[in-house]
Amino acid sequence: MKQAGAARLFGASVIGVVGVLASLAQAAGVQAQPGPGGTVWMVAESGLWGLFRQSFDIFTVLLIGGSVIALAVVISCLIDIRESRILPRDSCNRILDLAASRRWQDLREFVARDESFVARVMRTTLATSGGRDAARESAELAAAEESSRWFRRIELLNVIGNLGPLVGLAGTVWGMILAFTSLGDSGGQAGPSDLSLGISKALFHTLLGLCLAIPCLFVFGLYRSIVDRICTRGTVLCGRVVEQLPDQGDPPRA
Repeated sequence: MKQAGAARLFGASVIGVVGVLASLAQAAGVQAQPGPGGTVWMVAESGLWGLFRQSFDIFTVLLIGGSVIALAVVISCLIDIRESRILPRDSCNRILDLAASRRWQDLREFVARDESFVARVMRTTLATSGGRDAARESAELAAAEESSRWFRRIELLNVIGNLGPLVGLAGTVWGMILAFTSLGDSGGQAGPSDLSLGISKALFHTLLGLCLAIPCLFVFGLYRSIVDRICTRGTVLCGRVVEQLPDQGDPPRA
């Protein structure tokens, strides 16, 4: 239920961003108007879409590529990062029941074929010799490794979210360089419309970078808390199983 609510919240945020972009597009679609001295001033060719076509370069390609990758990661999170997949109730109950009844061989066979969080941790724990203390230490290390595996699934969103504005800023700097270079080549005779259009094209890269970063960082923060909650609960369940192990020696094979 919490994951479904998170998905709805993310969908609402996307709709909000689209609405803001639509408003900006309407505001940016300014018609050409005569300025002082008969000079024609034009903010954009046809709103944001016109700026997008005029600003299309390697930085735009990088930002679009980052958006595609981020979308793939978000879809993967929506599908995979759920408590029903990481900590299936049936698997957890089965492991707890087998441990409580001291059926160690059946437990080994079950965790060998199950891929839930608890099963993967207990697979390593049951292979450890040295009694409960050694098993407890092994379980802690295995749980930390398993938690890291799930955190790495969302880390790419953090990377893209932090790099997006930097790529957009680099595109803006490059666009400003081109705008002032054209001004210098014309001997300082470029009209205000030429200079303003060049600057708007440059700033459009920053807008693209922010539109990429904001959803990425939002989803990363959301799923980081979800992964932390699920993995913490899985670690607690592993601890309950470890406490059922014999104090000394390995669990019996039969």
